[in-house]
Amino acid sequence: MTHGLKTIIYPVKDLARAKAVFGGLLGAEPVMDEPYYVQFNAAGQEVGLDPNGHGKGMTGPVPYWHVDDINKTVKALLDAGAQPLQDVQDVGGGRLTATVKDADGNVIGLIQPS
Repeated sequence: MTHGLKTIIYPVKDLARAKAVFGGLLGAEPVMDEPYYVQFNAAGQEVGLDPNGHGKGMTGPVPYWHVDDINKTVKALLDAGAQPLQDVQDVGGGRLTATVKDADGNVIGLIQPS
């Protein structure tokens, strides 16, 4: 089951500058502030800043759908013709992520919360 788009992750080159910009936009301090990832929570949305995103092939922001069963969802997307980009991986605390690409090259992100 899908719970909707709740997370968007931006690849950034200057994490400190991006953190200041998004902090000003959202009027909030990060809830997670690490050298490898910064996250804000605002209005029910998670906004992430990934300083390694460009190195992972991110060319722009990636929206992430929250799902109950990430493996089942990835399989359904691949069976429907999507192409794998990032296999399912634990990004900490049991939170799983994966990405696939649709027929037009759009990236579809998936998150299974812990």
